[in-house]
Amino acid sequence: MPSENPNKPNLSWRTRISLSFLSTLTDAARRKNGTINRRLLNFLDRKSQPNATPINGVFTKDVTVDAARNLWFRVFTPTAAITGGDAALPVIVFFHGGGFAFLSPASFAYDAVCRRFCRQIPAVIVSVNYRLCPEHRYPSQYDDGEAVLKFLDENREMLPENADVSKCFFAGDSAGANMVHHVAVRVCKSGLREIRVVGLISIQPFFGGVERTEAELRLKGAPLVSTKRTDWLWKVFLPDGSDRDHGAANVSGPNAEDLSGLDYPDTVVFVGGCDPLQDWQRRYYEWLRKSGKNAQLIEYPNMIHAFYVSPDLPESSQLISQVKDFITNRMNF
Repeated sequence: MPSENPNKPNLSWRTRISLSFLSTLTDAARRKNGTINRRLLNFLDRKSQPNATPINGVFTKDVTVDAARNLWFRVFTPTAAITGGDAALPVIVFFHGGGFAFLSPASFAYDAVCRRFCRQIPAVIVSVNYRLCPEHRYPSQYDDGEAVLKFLDENREMLPENADVSKCFFAGDSAGANMVHHVAVRVCKSGLREIRVVGLISIQPFFGGVERTEAELRLKGAPLVSTKRTDWLWKVFLPDGSDRDHGAANVSGPNAEDLSGLDYPDTVVFVGGCDPLQDWQRRYYEWLRKSGKNAQLIEYPNMIHAFYVSPDLPESSQLISQVKDFITNRMNF
């Protein structure tokens, strides 16, 4: 019998209530037949609208890339009062989490997170709305991420004038961090004309495999990413007939991509000690290092999956500060 987790997460009551609500919501929306009750989700998923008038120093606007597949992104721009003038700003292309199946850039939590990144770094944030599974399975999400990058590369005017696309970062959490890796590999292979990706920010990436790791066994009933939930998500995301050792899930496993010939950007990986996915995340970091790539691992021993979304946790602010340091270091390189 697996031992109990020695690291007890120190969570506020607000965070615990939010986690309980989100876990209950996603469980209620998931159907045994491999579909999702979108009507229920859309009713309960609290949305934020774009604002041409700045709120707390941040403007937002939505830009459509392809209406036929509901492909769009939300741009977050800090005001001059935040930046201290019209200095050039890095661009962060952000991919939201949700197991490839839930949420969007308009979801309240992700709109709030991107506003914090925009204001505190400061940076121009491009938060991507990609198609969701099970209606759209692999590789739809990666296709959409790559399509947004190509669109931005060809339509620089969609970003503010002080957005410096030569200092572009990919960032994401959970499934979004999975997308960070796979979209980066695609961009390394295909190339871009104007945009230069100089860093990857991987926050508790959603990776997996057929094997049950020690952390998955010990924390199998964890909120949001219990093994029961993640097994269902992989099943409705991966191609029919695939198992969790597919290269989209087990990026460092038997079907791993060969990175040796790619100019793969420097990467920072964030891991939580109460996250069942932590062993897969560490393997990703170790695989990057073995592949000759620059990677940094930052651990939060007492934090759960998606902890940084909760603004009342001091660790959330600490993570954003560390992301800022990573970006600053890469821009001065």
